[in-house]
Amino acid sequence: MQDWLPILWVSTIAGLATTLGSLLVLMFGRPKEQVLAMLLAGAGGVMLAVVSLDLLPTAWQIGPLSQVILGFIIGLAFMKLADQKLNAAPPSLPLPRRQRLKRIGLLVAAGIALHDLPEGMAIALGQEATEDLGVLIAMAITLHNLPEGMATTAPLKMAGIKSWKILLLNFGIAFFTPLGALIGLLAIDSVQNSLSFFLALAGGAMAFLVFAELWPLSRERHPRYALLGGVLGYLFFAGISFLH
Repeated sequence: MQDWLPILWVSTIAGLATTLGSLLVLMFGRPKEQVLAMLLAGAGGVMLAVVSLDLLPTAWQIGPLSQVILGFIIGLAFMKLADQKLNAAPPSLPLPRRQRLKRIGLLVAAGIALHDLPEGMAIALGQEATEDLGVLIAMAITLHNLPEGMATTAPLKMAGIKSWKILLLNFGIAFFTPLGALIGLLAIDSVQNSLSFFLALAGGAMAFLVFAELWPLSRERHPRYALLGGVLGYLFFAGISFLH
């Protein structure tokens, strides 16, 4: 149990980046679109580097290829299904602008909470595989969660929701990441011979986040800054990975 504490600690810090992003918006307002584009794409570049240079190669190294392929496909399918469920909003009557903004903010918050579970699992599984991989993944997720906290806060603030309620919501969301890490740790203890499967599962989930959400969202804000942020994020973490 003592070995779990560092993993839960770094996953909690990664989760609290959501709260920090919310706090920054509440204090200084919504950042420019170029900044958001670079942050989102930069987080995507970092996560893609973690998947392609650390998670999948490590999974391939410690387990059979069949486990790696199966885990990656299931990770993609799980996130695809979760994304469809979140975006399948029922038909609704026209709502006042305040109510629409509130609904958007709460939907984004629910999506972030759901996504934080496999991200927390990725931290735990990466740390179990190699000494530094969990920390690298946690750093990538920290960069990812910062703009997500901003994305939750902006529409809720525009809807007139009190700042303390918005901050409390994002503080609650933050703990889904260590909860995911705890689930990952329990999974490792329960299925000792399937670590490569779970690493690939985390890789599939993170790859879906990059290509289905982070990259499209960043390009909508500013294509050139998105490309710059993605390349810099990938190269930055590629350099860290090779140094380790």
